[in-house]
Amino acid sequence: MEIWPAIDLLGGKCVRLQQGDYARDTIFSDRPGEIASRWFHAGAQLLHCVDLDGAKTGSIVNEPAIRQIVDAAQGKPVQLGGGVRDEATIERLLGLGLRRLVVGTAALKNPKWFASMCDRFRGHIVLGVDAREGLVATEGWLETSKTPATELIQRIGEHTQTCVAVVYTDISRDGMLEGPNLESLDLVQKCSPFPVIASGGVTTLKDIDDLIRQNTHGAIIGRALYEGRLELDEVLRRA
Repeated sequence: MEIWPAIDLLGGKCVRLQQGDYARDTIFSDRPGEIASRWFHAGAQLLHCVDLDGAKTGSIVNEPAIRQIVDAAQGKPVQLGGGVRDEATIERLLGLGLRRLVVGTAALKNPKWFASMCDRFRGHIVLGVDAREGLVATEGWLETSKTPATELIQRIGEHTQTCVAVVYTDISRDGMLEGPNLESLDLVQKCSPFPVIASGGVTTLKDIDDLIRQNTHGAIIGRALYEGRLELDEVLRRA
């Protein structure tokens, strides 16, 4: 199972939110590049990043921090979500050296466009599905649509087979250290034609074991690593 340590960027700093609430942020570092180096030195081969400002505004805000992270990766894959909503942004970010881009809001609003981006930038585009009570949330989780997460995934699958993966986040578990929502994750995995990466709530080695038993393709881990509840080397051995 793939393990993706997470770096969330807000105002150029490395933070973690609780349930996607921008008013409930914890700042862990004002040097994102150093945090990236920390995870890679601990054995990470992959890194997941989110431009939280970009997710809210619809445009990339934290480019200097993103450049620091890419430099620290030294060629290892870094994927970024938040504010990736047009072709020009995709080209610019891939040009910075990011390996994969996570698209959420724009995929919901225009599935055919998203599919065309998957086909054009083959191997680089990931579907981001952030769900609140099973419904897709957009605009940096500030709005909730009426579209079920499973319906969006199936809709994308009807238009393309070249989406690299689905990053599925249960917002109610994100940053809460309560474990992943295995029931909703199972529903997503059963309907998805693409590999599923779980995000939100992974806190203990038991959570890792549960995801492995559920044949989940990957897991994104944030607050539990920053607070020392999980040690990355132990997680990597387990996975």
